[in-house]
Amino acid sequence: MPWTQLYDPFGSLPLSALCAAVPIVCLLGALGFLHWPAHRAALLGLAAALAVAILAYGMPVALATRAAVFGGAYGLLPIGWIVLNVIFLYQMTSEKGAFTTLQDSLSRVTEDRRLQVLLVAFSFGAFFEGASGFGTPVAITGAILIGLGFSPLAASGLSLIANTAPVAYGALGTPVIALAAVTGLDIFDLSAMIGRQLPFFSILVPFWLVWAFAGFRAMAEIWPAVLIAGASFAIPQFLVSNLHGPWLVDVVAAICSIVALTLFLRVWHPRHIWRSTALRGAEAFEPAHAPASIGAQAVPDGGVQRRPPASGREVFLAWLPWLILSVVVFAWGTPQVKVALDAISVVKIPMAGLHEMVERVPPVVTKPAREGAIYIFNYLSATGSGILIAAIIAGFVMRFSPLAMLRIYGQTLWRVRLSLLTIAAMLAIGFTTRYAGIDATLGLTMAHAGVFYPFFGTLLGWLGVALTGSDTASNVLFGGLQRVSAEQLGLSPTLMAAANSSGGVMGKMIDAQSIVVASTATRWFGHEGDILRYVFFHSLALASLMGLLVIGQAYLWPLSQLVVR
Repeated sequence: MPWTQLYDPFGSLPLSALCAAVPIVCLLGALGFLHWPAHRAALLGLAAALAVAILAYGMPVALATRAAVFGGAYGLLPIGWIVLNVIFLYQMTSEKGAFTTLQDSLSRVTEDRRLQVLLVAFSFGAFFEGASGFGTPVAITGAILIGLGFSPLAASGLSLIANTAPVAYGALGTPVIALAAVTGLDIFDLSAMIGRQLPFFSILVPFWLVWAFAGFRAMAEIWPAVLIAGASFAIPQFLVSNLHGPWLVDVVAAICSIVALTLFLRVWHPRHIWRSTALRGAEAFEPAHAPASIGAQAVPDGGVQRRPPASGREVFLAWLPWLILSVVVFAWGTPQVKVALDAISVVKIPMAGLHEMVERVPPVVTKPAREGAIYIFNYLSATGSGILIAAIIAGFVMRFSPLAMLRIYGQTLWRVRLSLLTIAAMLAIGFTTRYAGIDATLGLTMAHAGVFYPFFGTLLGWLGVALTGSDTASNVLFGGLQRVSAEQLGLSPTLMAAANSSGGVMGKMIDAQSIVVASTATRWFGHEGDILRYVFFHSLALASLMGLLVIGQAYLWPLSQLVVR
């Protein structure tokens, strides 16, 4: 017989919600206030989640343990597998000195660090989000920014802030596809509705990003470039999501943003060059004709002498590993390739003693449903496998021997060992709270907001991503609840289901999994709490603004809910 979830174990929803929040408080408190290393904080949060599930919610010990193991396995593949192989590629390029050439080539596009952040963190990051998602964009852009000389906090925090507006259509539309599956709503209607929400933030986030990096005045000085980067992403995002569907939204919009910004920077230049790589660094402004610090070296008289520019062939070879990565990751994300690789490699492993042994009940779902627990061991079609293949190809192009690549891979594995443990523990927390019904208690608490539900329902999506680390997982978790609550309150189910995904993207920057990925990519181990404290305000503020937009759509601009095909 399956175990039935209980959403109000204390007979008082507020009291039950306080109990349900204990794992989150333990995890974030240990990271943000006690300054514990991420792996210790994650293990504390996992212990708290297991204790709440077993003692408060009455979940059998065996079920809770298996849910944690299931989550840990998912944390290692696909998430940890992505991080490990991206860092492997980065280590090889660093050992060959390719990042120095890459740095110089970017300085030829623009020496201004604000514009480099726009190009790498926002535009490039959106492409990798659209192609693969699941931590890939933060890992890659964080590694590139740290290689360009940005401070670890800047590289980590800015990569996380930038990875928001594209997330709902990440991995070729996976979050929207999952949302349609769990809600029963039309996938084109959901794609269109999300496309009526996120483009506003696709314009806002680049401004927010540069403001967070360099301050308001520095942002205002380069507003034309910021507007180009955002608008050239937002307009295709709106058009593709409303006229085509969710699959190619990010890829098309990101390519448009990269091309438009690069071309614009060939004819427009800021009045001053911002050279600091630290967040709001002192003395960052200097005259545009001043000696450049990018690609420069000191000479005895105290001046600065620029290195001879790299040849076209050297620049091409420096970018080639990342071009290979882009092509392979995009190919790995296409349905045709995934289906072909799945056909020869996928092993589906039902989690014995957990699969269909937990039952969700109303009001979280419309009718009782058993939770599946099948671990998909997709060792070839996983995005991380594509990254590994790209890294191996790039390694041969960079003339590494197989033995040298094996040596660097071993060094990389040792370097990220604690990060892999942390990611596994984080996902174990998410899966434990999901199968125990702990997260549903928090969702039901927000669903009692009445007329303010459009705002708090949006924050529910934010909370879901913060807990699970995935907009897809948040949609699976709360999509059905959003539909049920909206119908009970006389709101549009499509609007609120879309708001779950759009609000969720703002939680991406504070989920512990993404923070660990960022700290690993930037080699800033042990500083996850610093990253969390930096990005938390930005995450909550942007989620609140999204909530206000959804309130406007619900009550003030109902025509924005109409879907025209």
